[in-house]
Amino acid sequence: MARHTEVQIISQGGRPAFAVVPYDEWLALTGQQEEAGAYIPHEVVGLQLHKGLSLLAAWRAYQGLSQQELADRMGVSQSSVAQMEKPGVNPRRSTLERAAAALGITVAQLED
Repeated sequence: MARHTEVQIISQGGRPAFAVVPYDEWLALTGQQEEAGAYIPHEVVGLQLHKGLSLLAAWRAYQGLSQQELADRMGVSQSSVAQMEKPGVNPRRSTLERAAAALGITVAQLED
């Protein structure tokens, strides 16, 4: 079963020489696991530091989602998301898994 992926082809001498695929695709193709020490974009860290947001709130804001949109993706209420996003709150692992899935990231990227 084929699925669409964003591949960048790099040519040398007018001929395809390299194919660049998204990191998660490469992991899946090679059967590897995500490396320890998850990647967090600079913008997410900036939202955390400069606006005092929790990591979950920073990821949500980075992706341009409202609390209600994230709540809908997670199957919870907006007020539940608001509670999860309070700085210093440590949601359960199962909650982090649902949030990570809703945001399209790994659980490791939501752990402080």
